[in-house]
Order: sequence, then structure tokens, then C-alpha cells
Amino acid sequence: MFSRWSHSHHTQENDSLQHESKVKELRAALRPLSDRGLKYCTDACLRRYLEARNWNVDKSKKMLEETLKWRSTYKPEEIRWHEIAVEGETGKVYRANFHDRDGRTVLILRPGKQNTTSLDNQLRHLVYMIENAILNLPEGQEQMVWLIDFTGWSLSTSVPIKSARDTINVLQNHYPERLAMAVLYNPPRIFEAFWKIVKYFLDAKTFQKVKFVYPKNKESVELMRSYFDEENLPTDFGGKAILEYNYEEFSKQMVQDDIKSATLWGFDNKLQSTGADQSGPEITPEPICLAPAAS
Repeated sequence: MFSRWSHSHHTQENDSLQHESKVKELRAALRPLSDRGLKYCTDACLRRYLEARNWNVDKSKKMLEETLKWRSTYKPEEIRWHEIAVEGETGKVYRANFHDRDGRTVLILRPGKQNTTSLDNQLRHLVYMIENAILNLPEGQEQMVWLIDFTGWSLSTSVPIKSARDTINVLQNHYPERLAMAVLYNPPRIFEAFWKIVKYFLDAKTFQKVKFVYPKNKESVELMRSYFDEENLPTDFGGKAILEYNYEEFSKQMVQDDIKSATLWGFDNKLQSTGADQSGPEITPEPICLAPAAS
């Protein structure tokens, strides 16, 4: 028994040493980074990219450099609440006020509450919420959980396939190993047609993280209990807590988080306090390479 434990313990140690040397190798392979690129490329971040590419340094480097390029143009860490606040009015995507049993940030998505038509702005809003979830991860925690409530969803409120693909690409390519699990809660039968197409855009790792949960299915109920404390979990997802989304309160929270994010990224002195009626960039852009590490 001891020798078996000792063997597995050694194997873990060897893996760990190999992984650390891969992190160093990847860091050495990256071209010089901007200040923000350096801030983004923490060791934990490099590990996530390596993990996503099965510890292949060349593939991880390619993936990470694509992200750096994307971050330098999309500037996800510069999106501010007032720019996308209209998307938040109905509570179609927001950060929950509870964590799962592992202390991970929870994002609640309610696609049936779609209230706008600009697909670009919808994606910006989702990216903002992903960045916000990362900003609010507890120390030592890398991943978030998505709870997707299908109440009120119909094919008429669903996003076009192209938009679904774009969203999946951003998540898979630029936020690797950030999703622990996505719970699709009680999707209607008609969703199956949509899912049949969408699942082809998912890589194998992401696909395994998607869980279909039905309130009348015993295994589903057990799964939810294993991940969430019933007292925290909203009744909309089979728990006991009452889920109330308050747009005004949530907006205040996001404005506070914008200040926290600006400080983290080092442009707090450039952040003007703007009312929701103002729009347009209010941050002096700097040459940037990458994004927020709550890693």
C-alpha cells in the first residue's frame, strides 16, 4: 500500500516539476511583452494556456500570442459598465452573490431575458462579465461556473448560430481553463435542435464541462447538490434561495469593480468618473498585450 502511495506521490512530483519547467520554457519563448502583457502573463496564466494545449509549449505559445493580439485590440479590461449597462437591465448575465462549494465565482445567464439586438454589444457585455468574474475570484481560485436558466427561452430569443460560434471562440481561445462547468438548467425540447449545431464548435475539453440538468431527474438533482449548497442556490435552479436581480444595486457594484479593475491594470489615474449618459473611451490607451489576471 505504502509503495503504491509512494509511487503516485513521486509521479505527481515529477509532473509538477515538468510543468514548472514548461512554464519557464513558455515564458522564455514569448516575445517581449508590454506592461499589461506582463501583468496578464502570470505563471498561473501560462499554466492555463499550457493545460489547454496539453502542455505543448509551441501550441500554447501560439494560443497565448493570439490572445495577446486579441486583448490589444478588443481591450476587454477597458470596457466600463456605463458602456454596456443597457445590456444589464434585465439581468440576462450577471455575477451571483454566492459561490459554489469550491468557492468559485458563479455567473448566471438567462438567455430568455434578451433585451437588445446588437450582437457586438451583447458579446462586449459577456466579455465584461467574464472579466468581472475573474476579478472577483477568491485567492488561489482560477475558474468560474456558469448557471444558465432557460426560463422564457425560445428560438426567437436565441442568438444566431454565428453569434453563438463567436462567443464560444472567445471563451475557448482567450479564456482557457477559466470555465469549471456550465449548467444548462431545464432547457426546452426545442433547444436540442440549436444544441446539435452549437456543440460542434466546442472543443472536447469544453464539451465535457457542459452539464444538462433537469429538475425532475434524480442524477441532475444530485449533481447540483454536489456543487452547490441548497441554501445559497436560487429556487430557479432547484435550491432554496430567492433570486432577485436588482439592476440599480448591481450597477453600483459594477462601478465599484470598474475602479478596482482600473487600479489592477494600472490606469486608475486615467479613469474619469462618468455618468451612464456619457459614452466613448475615457481611458488613454497604451500599447497593450493582454488581460486581467486574477490568476
